[in-house]
Amino acid sequence: MREYEDRISESDEDEDEPTPRIDPLIWLVPLLLSSIGILMVTSTTSPVSFEVSGTPFATGLRQLKWLGIGLCSMLFVFRLPIRVWYKLGGVLWGMSLVMVALTLIPGVGASASGANRWLRVLGVSIQPSEIMTIAAVFVIAKLAVKNEMNPGKCFVCVLTLMIASCVPLMFQPDLGYTILIVLICMGMFVERFGWKLPLLTGVVGSMILPVFIMIKPYRWRRLLAWFDPWLDPSDRGFQPIQGLIAFANGSGWGSGLGHGLQKLNYLPAAETDYIYASIGEELGLAGTLGVLLLCGLWAARCRILYNHMPEGFATSIVWGITITVVLPLFINVAGVTNLMPLTGMPLPFLSYGGSALVMMWVRIGVMLRIHKEYREDS
Repeated sequence: MREYEDRISESDEDEDEPTPRIDPLIWLVPLLLSSIGILMVTSTTSPVSFEVSGTPFATGLRQLKWLGIGLCSMLFVFRLPIRVWYKLGGVLWGMSLVMVALTLIPGVGASASGANRWLRVLGVSIQPSEIMTIAAVFVIAKLAVKNEMNPGKCFVCVLTLMIASCVPLMFQPDLGYTILIVLICMGMFVERFGWKLPLLTGVVGSMILPVFIMIKPYRWRRLLAWFDPWLDPSDRGFQPIQGLIAFANGSGWGSGLGHGLQKLNYLPAAETDYIYASIGEELGLAGTLGVLLLCGLWAARCRILYNHMPEGFATSIVWGITITVVLPLFINVAGVTNLMPLTGMPLPFLSYGGSALVMMWVRIGVMLRIHKEYREDS
Protein backbone atom coordinates (compact mmCIF):
# COMPACT_ATOMS: atom_id res chain seq x y z
CA MET A 1 0.00 0.00 0.00
CA ARG A 2 2.80 2.40 0.86
CA GLU A 3 4.50 1.59 -2.43
CA TYR A 4 1.32 2.43 -4.33
CA GLU A 5 0.96 5.82 -2.61
CA ASP A 6 4.59 6.60 -3.41
CA ARG A 7 3.99 5.68 -7.05
CA ILE A 8 0.97 7.94 -7.53
CA SER A 9 2.72 10.81 -5.76
CA GLU A 10 5.70 10.56 -8.09
CA SER A 11 3.88 9.73 -11.32
CA ASP A 12 3.64 13.36 -12.41
CA GLU A 13 7.15 14.36 -11.36
CA ASP A 14 9.23 12.42 -13.87
CA GLU A 15 9.90 14.95 -16.61
CA ASP A 16 12.17 12.58 -18.56
CA GLU A 17 9.36 10.20 -19.54
CA PRO A 18 7.75 10.92 -22.93
CA THR A 19 4.28 12.37 -22.58
CA PRO A 20 1.64 10.24 -24.32
CA ARG A 21 -0.54 11.93 -26.91
CA ILE A 22 -3.87 12.83 -25.31
CA ASP A 23 -6.83 11.32 -27.14
CA PRO A 24 -8.66 14.36 -28.61
CA LEU A 25 -11.98 12.50 -28.73
CA ILE A 26 -12.08 12.51 -24.92
CA TRP A 27 -12.87 16.25 -25.07
CA LEU A 28 -13.99 16.81 -28.67
CA VAL A 29 -17.03 14.53 -28.39
CA PRO A 30 -18.31 16.22 -25.20
CA LEU A 31 -17.71 19.62 -26.84
CA LEU A 32 -19.84 18.58 -29.80
CA LEU A 33 -22.57 17.26 -27.48
CA SER A 34 -22.49 20.49 -25.46
CA SER A 35 -22.79 22.52 -28.65
CA ILE A 36 -25.82 20.47 -29.74
CA GLY A 37 -27.24 21.03 -26.27
CA ILE A 38 -26.86 24.82 -26.55
CA LEU A 39 -28.59 24.81 -29.95
CA MET A 40 -31.48 22.73 -28.60
CA VAL A 41 -31.78 24.79 -25.39
CA THR A 42 -31.94 27.94 -27.49
CA SER A 43 -34.54 26.42 -29.79
CA THR A 44 -36.79 25.00 -27.07
CA THR A 45 -36.73 28.14 -24.89
CA SER A 46 -36.88 30.79 -27.63
CA PRO A 47 -40.62 31.61 -27.27
CA VAL A 48 -40.42 32.05 -23.48
CA SER A 49 -37.07 33.84 -23.66
CA PHE A 50 -38.48 36.32 -26.17
CA GLU A 51 -41.49 37.06 -23.96
CA VAL A 52 -39.36 37.54 -20.83
CA SER A 53 -36.23 39.26 -22.13
CA GLY A 54 -37.06 40.43 -25.65
CA THR A 55 -34.54 38.09 -27.27
CA PRO A 56 -35.00 34.42 -28.16
CA PHE A 57 -31.38 33.67 -27.34
CA ALA A 58 -31.30 34.56 -23.62
CA THR A 59 -31.44 31.03 -22.17
CA GLY A 60 -29.08 29.65 -24.81
CA LEU A 61 -26.57 32.39 -24.04
CA ARG A 62 -26.73 31.49 -20.34
CA GLN A 63 -25.97 27.88 -21.22
CA LEU A 64 -23.10 29.09 -23.43
CA LYS A 65 -21.74 31.00 -20.44
CA TRP A 66 -21.88 27.83 -18.34
CA LEU A 67 -20.05 25.96 -21.08
CA GLY A 68 -17.28 28.57 -20.89
CA ILE A 69 -17.09 28.10 -17.11
CA GLY A 70 -17.06 24.34 -17.63
CA LEU A 71 -14.16 24.54 -20.09
CA CYS A 72 -12.18 26.72 -17.68
CA SER A 73 -12.92 24.19 -14.91
CA MET A 74 -11.67 21.40 -17.17
CA LEU A 75 -8.38 23.23 -17.77
CA PHE A 76 -7.96 23.91 -14.05
CA VAL A 77 -8.62 20.28 -13.09
CA PHE A 78 -6.30 19.09 -15.87
CA ARG A 79 -3.44 20.89 -14.10
CA LEU A 80 -4.01 18.94 -10.87
CA PRO A 81 -2.07 15.67 -10.39
CA ILE A 82 -4.21 12.59 -9.79
CA ARG A 83 -2.64 12.22 -6.34
CA VAL A 84 -4.63 15.32 -5.33
CA TRP A 85 -7.87 13.36 -5.69
CA TYR A 86 -6.36 10.41 -3.83
CA LYS A 87 -5.62 12.67 -0.87
CA LEU A 88 -8.57 15.06 -0.99
CA GLY A 89 -11.39 12.98 -2.49
CA GLY A 90 -12.78 12.24 0.97
CA VAL A 91 -12.76 15.94 1.86
CA LEU A 92 -14.63 16.76 -1.34
CA TRP A 93 -17.22 14.07 -0.61
CA GLY A 94 -17.66 15.35 2.96
CA MET A 95 -18.18 18.90 1.70
CA SER A 96 -20.72 17.70 -0.86
CA LEU A 97 -22.59 15.77 1.84
CA VAL A 98 -22.81 18.91 3.99
CA MET A 99 -23.99 20.91 0.98
CA VAL A 100 -26.71 18.35 0.20
CA ALA A 101 -27.82 18.51 3.84
CA LEU A 102 -27.92 22.32 3.68
CA THR A 103 -30.48 22.16 0.87
CA LEU A 104 -32.94 20.79 3.44
CA ILE A 105 -32.72 23.90 5.64
CA PRO A 106 -35.51 26.41 4.93
CA GLY A 107 -34.11 29.68 3.69
CA VAL A 108 -30.81 28.09 2.68
CA GLY A 109 -31.88 25.56 0.09
CA ALA A 110 -33.71 26.60 -3.07
CA SER A 111 -36.80 24.60 -4.07
CA ALA A 112 -38.42 23.92 -7.41
CA SER A 113 -41.34 21.62 -8.30
CA GLY A 114 -41.66 20.58 -4.66
CA ALA A 115 -38.02 19.46 -4.27
CA ASN A 116 -35.18 21.09 -2.32
CA ARG A 117 -32.17 20.14 -4.45
CA TRP A 118 -30.33 23.41 -4.92
CA LEU A 119 -28.26 25.93 -2.97
CA ARG A 120 -28.22 29.60 -3.87
CA VAL A 121 -24.65 30.91 -3.76
CA LEU A 122 -24.02 34.50 -4.87
CA GLY A 123 -27.22 34.42 -6.89
CA VAL A 124 -26.32 31.14 -8.62
CA SER A 125 -28.13 27.83 -8.09
CA ILE A 126 -25.86 24.85 -7.41
CA GLN A 127 -26.99 21.23 -7.23
CA PRO A 128 -24.65 19.58 -4.68
CA SER A 129 -25.64 16.06 -5.75
CA GLU A 130 -23.69 16.67 -8.96
CA ILE A 131 -20.54 17.17 -6.88
CA MET A 132 -21.35 14.17 -4.70
CA THR A 133 -21.45 11.74 -7.62
CA ILE A 134 -17.89 12.43 -8.74
CA ALA A 135 -16.59 12.77 -5.16
CA ALA A 136 -17.98 9.29 -4.43
CA VAL A 137 -15.92 7.96 -7.35
CA PHE A 138 -12.69 9.29 -5.82
CA VAL A 139 -13.47 7.89 -2.38
CA ILE A 140 -14.47 4.42 -3.61
CA ALA A 141 -11.43 4.23 -5.90
CA LYS A 142 -9.21 4.90 -2.88
CA LEU A 143 -11.10 2.38 -0.74
CA ALA A 144 -10.65 -0.26 -3.44
CA VAL A 145 -6.90 0.30 -3.49
CA LYS A 146 -6.48 0.34 0.28
CA ASN A 147 -8.61 -2.79 0.77
CA GLU A 148 -7.80 -4.76 -2.37
CA MET A 149 -6.94 -7.82 -0.26
CA ASN A 150 -10.07 -7.48 1.88
CA PRO A 151 -13.23 -7.24 -0.29
CA GLY A 152 -15.55 -7.64 2.70
CA LYS A 153 -14.13 -4.64 4.51
CA CYS A 154 -14.19 -2.59 1.30
CA PHE A 155 -17.84 -3.49 0.73
CA VAL A 156 -18.79 -2.39 4.25
CA CYS A 157 -17.03 0.95 3.68
CA VAL A 158 -18.69 1.43 0.27
CA LEU A 159 -22.09 0.50 1.72
CA THR A 160 -21.61 3.03 4.54
CA LEU A 161 -20.70 5.76 2.05
CA MET A 162 -23.68 4.83 -0.11
CA ILE A 163 -26.18 5.02 2.76
CA ALA A 164 -24.71 8.28 4.09
CA SER A 165 -25.01 9.81 0.61
CA CYS A 166 -28.53 8.55 -0.06
CA VAL A 167 -30.21 9.60 3.21
CA PRO A 168 -30.18 13.39 2.59
CA LEU A 169 -30.98 12.84 -1.09
CA MET A 170 -34.14 10.96 -0.13
CA PHE A 171 -35.25 13.85 2.06
CA GLN A 172 -34.87 16.42 -0.75
CA PRO A 173 -36.53 14.25 -2.30
CA ASP A 174 -34.44 13.09 -5.27
CA LEU A 175 -35.05 9.45 -6.10
CA GLY A 176 -33.20 9.73 -9.41
CA TYR A 177 -29.86 10.73 -7.87
CA THR A 178 -30.40 8.29 -5.02
CA ILE A 179 -30.64 5.45 -7.53
CA LEU A 180 -27.64 6.87 -9.41
CA ILE A 181 -25.48 6.93 -6.26
CA VAL A 182 -26.43 3.31 -5.50
CA LEU A 183 -25.54 2.22 -9.04
CA ILE A 184 -22.24 4.11 -8.97
CA CYS A 185 -21.21 2.61 -5.63
CA MET A 186 -22.12 -0.94 -6.65
CA GLY A 187 -20.73 -0.49 -10.16
CA MET A 188 -17.33 0.59 -8.87
CA PHE A 189 -17.21 -2.30 -6.42
CA VAL A 190 -17.95 -4.72 -9.28
CA GLU A 191 -15.00 -3.40 -11.27
CA ARG A 192 -12.51 -4.59 -8.68
CA PHE A 193 -14.23 -7.34 -6.67
CA GLY A 194 -17.00 -8.89 -8.78
CA TRP A 195 -20.80 -9.21 -8.70
CA LYS A 196 -21.57 -11.36 -5.66
CA LEU A 197 -22.07 -8.73 -2.94
CA PRO A 198 -23.61 -6.06 -5.24
CA LEU A 199 -26.17 -8.59 -6.50
CA LEU A 200 -27.14 -9.39 -2.93
CA THR A 201 -27.52 -5.66 -2.27
CA GLY A 202 -29.64 -5.36 -5.41
CA VAL A 203 -32.02 -8.06 -4.20
CA VAL A 204 -32.45 -6.30 -0.86
CA GLY A 205 -32.82 -2.93 -2.57
CA SER A 206 -35.49 -4.24 -4.94
CA MET A 207 -37.58 -5.16 -1.89
CA ILE A 208 -37.12 -1.74 -0.28
CA LEU A 209 -37.64 0.41 -3.41
CA PRO A 210 -41.44 -0.13 -3.58
CA VAL A 211 -41.73 1.35 -0.09
CA PHE A 212 -40.01 4.57 -1.19
CA ILE A 213 -42.31 4.72 -4.21
CA MET A 214 -45.50 4.19 -2.22
CA ILE A 215 -44.77 6.81 0.46
CA LYS A 216 -44.68 9.61 -2.12
CA PRO A 217 -47.91 9.94 -4.16
CA TYR A 218 -46.18 11.64 -7.11
CA ARG A 219 -43.85 8.65 -7.51
CA TRP A 220 -46.82 6.31 -7.59
CA ARG A 221 -48.45 8.53 -10.25
CA ARG A 222 -45.27 8.41 -12.33
CA LEU A 223 -45.24 4.63 -12.08
CA LEU A 224 -48.87 4.44 -13.23
CA ALA A 225 -48.09 6.85 -16.07
CA TRP A 226 -45.25 4.56 -17.13
CA PHE A 227 -47.51 1.50 -17.19
CA ASP A 228 -50.17 3.21 -19.33
CA PRO A 229 -49.98 6.99 -19.83
CA TRP A 230 -53.19 6.95 -21.92
CA LEU A 231 -55.27 6.02 -18.87
CA ASP A 232 -55.03 9.67 -17.77
CA PRO A 233 -53.73 11.62 -20.78
CA SER A 234 -54.57 15.07 -19.39
CA ASP A 235 -52.83 14.65 -16.01
CA ARG A 236 -50.28 12.03 -15.01
CA GLY A 237 -49.89 10.71 -18.53
CA PHE A 238 -49.56 14.15 -20.14
CA GLN A 239 -45.78 14.46 -20.01
CA PRO A 240 -44.83 10.99 -21.29
CA ILE A 241 -47.45 11.20 -24.05
CA GLN A 242 -46.18 14.61 -25.22
CA GLY A 243 -42.65 13.21 -25.25
CA LEU A 244 -43.72 10.32 -27.48
CA ILE A 245 -45.62 12.74 -29.73
CA ALA A 246 -42.41 14.76 -30.11
CA PHE A 247 -40.56 11.68 -31.35
CA ALA A 248 -43.44 10.87 -33.72
CA ASN A 249 -43.47 14.43 -35.10
CA GLY A 250 -39.76 14.21 -35.85
CA SER A 251 -39.96 10.99 -37.84
CA GLY A 252 -36.70 10.20 -39.64
CA TRP A 253 -35.09 13.61 -40.24
CA GLY A 254 -37.02 15.95 -37.97
CA SER A 255 -39.14 19.05 -38.47
CA GLY A 256 -36.06 21.24 -38.59
CA LEU A 257 -34.13 23.17 -35.95
CA GLY A 258 -36.43 25.73 -34.38
CA HIS A 259 -39.56 24.31 -36.02
CA GLY A 260 -40.69 21.96 -33.25
CA LEU A 261 -44.25 22.41 -31.98
CA GLN A 262 -44.07 20.53 -28.68
CA LYS A 263 -42.06 23.31 -27.01
CA LEU A 264 -45.12 25.59 -27.37
CA ASN A 265 -46.51 24.75 -23.93
CA TYR A 266 -47.07 21.09 -24.78
CA LEU A 267 -43.87 19.39 -23.64
CA PRO A 268 -42.90 20.23 -20.03
CA ALA A 269 -39.17 20.56 -19.26
CA ALA A 270 -38.34 20.50 -22.98
CA GLU A 271 -34.89 22.01 -22.35
CA THR A 272 -34.01 19.85 -19.32
CA ASP A 273 -35.47 16.39 -18.65
CA TYR A 274 -37.07 16.08 -22.11
CA ILE A 275 -34.37 17.62 -24.28
CA TYR A 276 -33.85 14.22 -25.92
CA ALA A 277 -37.49 14.30 -27.06
CA SER A 278 -36.93 17.83 -28.37
CA ILE A 279 -33.95 16.54 -30.36
CA GLY A 280 -36.16 13.77 -31.69
CA GLU A 281 -38.78 16.24 -32.89
CA GLU A 282 -36.50 18.80 -34.52
CA LEU A 283 -33.61 16.57 -35.69
CA GLY A 284 -35.52 13.32 -36.04
CA LEU A 285 -34.33 9.76 -35.60
CA ALA A 286 -31.06 10.80 -37.24
CA GLY A 287 -30.44 13.32 -34.48
CA THR A 288 -31.30 11.00 -31.59
CA LEU A 289 -29.20 8.17 -33.00
CA GLY A 290 -26.40 10.64 -33.66
CA VAL A 291 -26.38 11.66 -29.99
CA LEU A 292 -26.27 8.02 -28.90
CA LEU A 293 -23.47 7.25 -31.36
CA LEU A 294 -21.42 10.18 -30.06
CA CYS A 295 -21.91 9.02 -26.48
CA GLY A 296 -21.00 5.48 -27.49
CA LEU A 297 -17.86 6.73 -29.22
CA TRP A 298 -16.82 8.63 -26.09
CA ALA A 299 -17.45 5.59 -23.86
CA ALA A 300 -15.46 3.43 -26.27
CA ARG A 301 -12.47 5.78 -26.08
CA CYS A 302 -12.70 5.70 -22.29
CA ARG A 303 -12.72 1.91 -22.46
CA ILE A 304 -9.55 1.95 -24.57
CA LEU A 305 -7.89 4.22 -22.00
CA TYR A 306 -9.04 1.86 -19.23
CA ASN A 307 -7.64 -1.20 -21.02
CA HIS A 308 -4.21 0.40 -21.52
CA MET A 309 -3.69 1.32 -17.87
CA PRO A 310 -2.20 -0.71 -15.02
CA GLU A 311 -4.71 -1.65 -12.33
CA GLY A 312 -4.90 0.93 -9.57
CA PHE A 313 -6.47 4.13 -8.30
CA ALA A 314 -6.55 5.98 -11.63
CA THR A 315 -7.97 2.95 -13.43
CA SER A 316 -10.91 2.84 -11.02
CA ILE A 317 -11.47 6.57 -11.56
CA VAL A 318 -11.67 6.06 -15.35
CA TRP A 319 -14.23 3.32 -14.79
CA GLY A 320 -16.17 5.39 -12.26
CA ILE A 321 -16.28 8.59 -14.31
CA THR A 322 -17.40 6.64 -17.36
CA ILE A 323 -20.36 5.13 -15.52
CA THR A 324 -21.29 8.52 -14.01
CA VAL A 325 -21.86 9.69 -17.60
CA VAL A 326 -23.27 6.51 -19.17
CA LEU A 327 -25.76 5.72 -16.38
CA PRO A 328 -27.49 9.16 -16.44
CA LEU A 329 -27.60 8.90 -20.23
CA PHE A 330 -29.36 5.54 -20.00
CA ILE A 331 -31.72 6.69 -17.22
CA ASN A 332 -32.72 9.84 -19.11
CA VAL A 333 -33.19 8.22 -22.53
CA ALA A 334 -35.07 5.25 -21.07
CA GLY A 335 -37.35 7.59 -19.09
CA VAL A 336 -38.10 9.91 -22.01
CA THR A 337 -38.86 6.99 -24.35
CA ASN A 338 -41.07 5.42 -21.64
CA LEU A 339 -38.90 2.32 -21.28
CA MET A 340 -38.74 3.05 -17.54
CA PRO A 341 -40.40 5.56 -15.17
CA LEU A 342 -39.14 9.12 -15.51
CA THR A 343 -36.78 10.16 -12.70
CA GLY A 344 -35.86 13.72 -13.68
CA MET A 345 -32.26 12.84 -14.57
CA PRO A 346 -30.64 15.42 -16.91
CA LEU A 347 -29.06 14.28 -20.17
CA PRO A 348 -25.24 14.59 -19.82
CA PHE A 349 -23.73 17.59 -21.66
CA LEU A 350 -27.05 18.44 -23.35
CA SER A 351 -29.70 19.34 -20.75
CA TYR A 352 -29.97 22.92 -19.55
CA GLY A 353 -28.33 23.46 -16.17
CA GLY A 354 -25.17 25.16 -15.01
CA SER A 355 -23.82 22.95 -12.23
CA ALA A 356 -24.55 19.76 -14.17
CA LEU A 357 -22.66 21.01 -17.24
CA VAL A 358 -19.70 22.32 -15.23
CA MET A 359 -19.32 19.07 -13.29
CA MET A 360 -19.43 17.08 -16.53
CA TRP A 361 -16.50 19.11 -17.79
CA VAL A 362 -14.67 18.60 -14.49
CA ARG A 363 -14.93 14.88 -15.26
CA ILE A 364 -13.35 15.48 -18.66
CA GLY A 365 -10.48 17.38 -17.03
CA VAL A 366 -9.81 14.45 -14.69
CA MET A 367 -9.91 11.99 -17.59
CA LEU A 368 -7.46 14.07 -19.62
CA ARG A 369 -5.10 14.28 -16.65
CA ILE A 370 -5.22 10.52 -16.20
CA HIS A 371 -4.54 10.09 -19.91
CA LYS A 372 -1.52 12.37 -19.61
CA GLU A 373 -0.10 10.60 -16.56
CA TYR A 374 -0.86 6.94 -17.10
CA ARG A 375 -1.60 6.08 -20.72
CA GLU A 376 1.06 3.89 -22.28
CA ASP A 377 2.69 5.52 -25.29
CA SER A 378 1.37 3.72 -28.33
